[in-house]
Amino acid sequence: MKVWTVSNQKGGVGKTTTVVSVGAILAQQGQRVLLLDLDPQGSMTSYFRLDPDGIEYSVYKLFSARAAGQSLAALDPLLQPTGVDGLSLMPASTAMATLDRQLGARGGMGLVIAEALNRLSDRYDYVLMDCPPMLGILMVNALAACQQLLIPVQTEFLALKGLERMLHTLQMIGRSRGRTLDYTIIPTFFDRRTRASTDALRAMRDQHGERLWSRVIPVDTQFREASRAGVPISVYNPSARGTEAYASLVRWLLASSPALPEVVAR
Repeated sequence: MKVWTVSNQKGGVGKTTTVVSVGAILAQQGQRVLLLDLDPQGSMTSYFRLDPDGIEYSVYKLFSARAAGQSLAALDPLLQPTGVDGLSLMPASTAMATLDRQLGARGGMGLVIAEALNRLSDRYDYVLMDCPPMLGILMVNALAACQQLLIPVQTEFLALKGLERMLHTLQMIGRSRGRTLDYTIIPTFFDRRTRASTDALRAMRDQHGERLWSRVIPVDTQFREASRAGVPISVYNPSARGTEAYASLVRWLLASSPALPEVVAR
């Protein structure tokens, strides 16, 4: 099982769209895929027409059980269908916003997700996680559990600041964990018609060339339409520019990802 985290310490850069699009394309290729919504705002949960304000079984259950010194007997109630064959969702609830206040000072809370994924390793080929845009217990869990990090960055200069914060966070966590996490920067919302977008892409290439995916995710109104319909763009419109861009990203990820060891909670 390969575990990929999608994260950036800036909102609105395409994290949820990336998780949903990459996950759906993998599922359409016959892979068994699990999406984890680790953002208390629950954007991905809402995408698939679940209510993060009222949902009973969510990622929050994993943490509340650990806080009570228990382990969930079964994870199946947390796994929701998405309407796409082979694609499941572990949803978020807004209660997750309280985790840092409730549990942030407790030891052993950084591996809750990794331990849950170990229990699911024979059921899924890929896991993709959507992170909140702030450093806290949820992002720490996501980075501790994953093997590769994807960082979507909107092609505009304010978004480059969020990228720098994210890379600084990676350095801190890498020092504390004693391992360096592999990452790829994904340029998003690219509009070749605007100078701001082309200049920002040029700056990314100059500053992060070795870590930057060579292509871009373009601006495409079909993303909004697919979200409104509650389905991934590759299902909504297989020939859309956005579908082709994410299909290209998936091909690149599959070709460039080495054989990785299973995630082991320690």
